[in-house]
Amino acid sequence: MSLPPFSSHLIADVGISMGDEGKGRLIGEVVEELRASTKLEVPVQMVLKVNGGANSGHTAGGIKLNLLPAGVIESSIPYLAIGSGVVADPRKFWWEARPLEEQGLKVMDRLIIDERTMVSDVCHRLLDLAWEDYRVNILAEESRGSTGRGITPAYQDEAGQWQINYGDFLAEREGFARRLRQRADRTVKTIQHVCQASEDTWNGFFDLLTQAETRANQESIDAGIFQIGEFDFHQFKGDTPFSLNTDRLVDLYWEAGQRLREQITDVRERVLDALREHRAVIGEFGQAFWLDKRHGYAPNVTGSHTFAPEFFNSACIPCQPIHTFGVGKAYDTKVGTHTFITRMDDEHPLCKHLKKLEFGTSTGRQRMVGWFDAVEKGDTLRYGGFQDLMINKIDALGALPDWTGPLRICHAYEDRTGRRYNHLPRREELRRTLKPLYRDFPTWEGDLSGIRRFDDLPVEAKTYIAAMMRSILEAAYSDEKWPLRLPNLRYIGVGPDPSQVIKDIPETAVLIRMVNFESDRPAIP
Repeated sequence: MSLPPFSSHLIADVGISMGDEGKGRLIGEVVEELRASTKLEVPVQMVLKVNGGANSGHTAGGIKLNLLPAGVIESSIPYLAIGSGVVADPRKFWWEARPLEEQGLKVMDRLIIDERTMVSDVCHRLLDLAWEDYRVNILAEESRGSTGRGITPAYQDEAGQWQINYGDFLAEREGFARRLRQRADRTVKTIQHVCQASEDTWNGFFDLLTQAETRANQESIDAGIFQIGEFDFHQFKGDTPFSLNTDRLVDLYWEAGQRLREQITDVRERVLDALREHRAVIGEFGQAFWLDKRHGYAPNVTGSHTFAPEFFNSACIPCQPIHTFGVGKAYDTKVGTHTFITRMDDEHPLCKHLKKLEFGTSTGRQRMVGWFDAVEKGDTLRYGGFQDLMINKIDALGALPDWTGPLRICHAYEDRTGRRYNHLPRREELRRTLKPLYRDFPTWEGDLSGIRRFDDLPVEAKTYIAAMMRSILEAAYSDEKWPLRLPNLRYIGVGPDPSQVIKDIPETAVLIRMVNFESDRPAIP
């Protein structure tokens, strides 16, 4: 079965839920498919990191990445680009790139950073911790589950017009130093007088950051790539409470920026060059649709825009056709304190099994696990839009020794009065009161990880896949006629390795007829 061609040389790699969907692995599939269809050895000119920062973890080819694009493992891609919509700590580039280059991957020769990419630093990380402390200990609210990487405070500097850009590393040191010292002054005053942190809490922030980065980079320390002192944040603490060693701060960050001078450029022109040469540019997004700072549910959102339109802002090119690839999982996960309508009971045998697999790439936090929520994905399709879909981790489902089903798909919600909702309410207060309405499907016996053809899947697995797709479409178009052109389920992930993908999936109109369930929705076209 031949796959339909992509509709644009611009391809957006986006998440359709709350993140952690496996977006990083999509890049290799797109490269391989384009190489076969175009007969070009280099069909993808660039992978562009569109948004977020070191909070957006990806795993690609068994390598865990935070700040660098997951395209780093595809050696044929000439450029690994950081767009202007990203906030990035220059030291983090070095921490991530050096171990990868020790493994033989070319990183720095391919890395390009837009001049307008925003510089984040230890000030933002301190503010991130301080605002969490304020939320919990002063306001007595739940923690929002921040990664502690300083992402939201960095975007707050953008909104407040205090940003420092990577282009500043190409200018005079004095201007950079002045702005960074001003940032440090605002930081300590905010933490002391607005966040009302105690001296013990202030001191504890440096312990937390040191412990977190040391743990995250332990393999590099053990390998002798970095000395342990590289990750000691106490060096930034001043001699008196609520003060910073600004000389050390300026010296280290200026030095880190100077190491990246050759990588700092005008990414806009590189994107346009790729399009003129009819080469693809893949936009790699962090987080997912429902973590968008405007369309998600505050405070459990990120600091950036997380869906396809941000491609054009971050690359700074004219709006034009873009092929959007939505990536999801065969079940749902969330971290932090999100309202989780389809959350499984922690004692459920399948939940226990799945939680062994589900830890955040950036933080190592245990993810919560839930049943597949087709309403979420349907609204992502309805309001965000995607032409293609990849569903990962279906191999993680299936019968267990102490559980033989059923698998559940949420197709609608219901409130306390019995009113039914086919779309997510935009008010969080209402969303918290809803309960899921499920359809149940039989599970299957056996391991799917070695299967590469759709027809070789157990009939129960094919039924579940068809049910996920049909439920998404029914949720998206619950009260209207379905469009003639339906999104295509292009890939099914049946394991973590790049080869563990099924690609010969029937077209959507055929797939959704493989499952029948009573519905009050409009007829399938």
